[in-house]
Amino acid sequence: MHDPDPGLFGPRSVTWQMHADPMMWVAGVRALYLQALHPRAVRGVMQNSDFRKDAWGRLMRTAGFVATITYGTTRAAEKYGARVRTIHRLLRATDPETGEVYGIDEPDLLLWVHCAEVDSYLQVERRSGLPLTDAQADRYVAEQREAARLVGLDPSHVPATCADLAAYFEEVRPLLAAGPEASDVDAFLRHPPVPAPLVPARALLWRRVAALAYDSLPAHAHELYGRAAPPQPAVDRRLRTTGAVLRRIPARLRWLLPPRHIVKAMARLGPGSRPSPYELGRQAAILDGPGRAQR
Repeated sequence: MHDPDPGLFGPRSVTWQMHADPMMWVAGVRALYLQALHPRAVRGVMQNSDFRKDAWGRLMRTAGFVATITYGTTRAAEKYGARVRTIHRLLRATDPETGEVYGIDEPDLLLWVHCAEVDSYLQVERRSGLPLTDAQADRYVAEQREAARLVGLDPSHVPATCADLAAYFEEVRPLLAAGPEASDVDAFLRHPPVPAPLVPARALLWRRVAALAYDSLPAHAHELYGRAAPPQPAVDRRLRTTGAVLRRIPARLRWLLPPRHIVKAMARLGPGSRPSPYELGRQAAILDGPGRAQR
C-alpha cells in the first residue's frame, strides 16, 4: 500500500500551516493592490480579462490556485500549474504609448506577481500575530519557489529568503507607478459593485477588509496611489485585532466552505495533518532550540 500523497509541500511545511489562516483573505487583497502598481503586469490583466466585472472571479481563481497547490495532490498541483502556463503563453498585452505587444508570461512580469503575493502573505500574517520566526519566514519564501515553478519561472531566479525578497523590491521599485489600470483596481476594491441585497454586507465587511489590506501596504505604495500612509503601529494593531477575531471562528466551520481543500487533505493524510499555528510554534522549538525563536 502506497503512502498518501502529501502534495508539493506537506504538513511539515510552513506553507501548509500558514495558508490555512483566515487572514490570508486580507493578504490576497493586499497582493492585488500591490500587483496593480506594475504598469506592464496590471495592463496584461486588464487587457485580457473583464476585471471590472469579474474581479471577484479573479480573486477566487487565485485563492483556488493557492489552495490547490498547497493542499492538493502533486498531480492536481502540477495539472493546475500546466493549465496556468498554457493560458499565460497564449495571452498578449499592448503598451498604449509605444504600441509594443508583449506576452504576459514574460519572466519579469511573472516574478513581480509572485513576489507581490509572497510579500503580502508574509506581511499580513506576521503583523496580524501568526507566530512565525525569522527562520520560518525564510523557509516560507524558499518553499514558494515551487509555486513560482508552476507558473513558469526558474526557481533559481526567484528570491529564496526574506532578504532576497526585500532586495528584489528595492530593485524593481523605480518601475512602479499608479497608472490608469491601477486606479481602476483601486476604485473597484474600495467600492465593488454588488447586488442590492449585498450592499449592507459590503459596507459592513468588505470595505473594512479592503481598507485594512490597503493600509498594510508599504509607504511608497501609498505615495504612488496618492493617499497618505497611515501610522504603521495603528495598522498593526488593527491587523492583530482582526486576526484575533477571525481566528476565534472554529476552523471546522471555515474549512467546510467549498471547495474544501483543507478538509480533503486532512482526510487523505489522516491524523497530524491538521494545519495549526501551534504546529508552527512546535516546529520553531525543534529547529531553533530553547530560547532561540525570534518573532
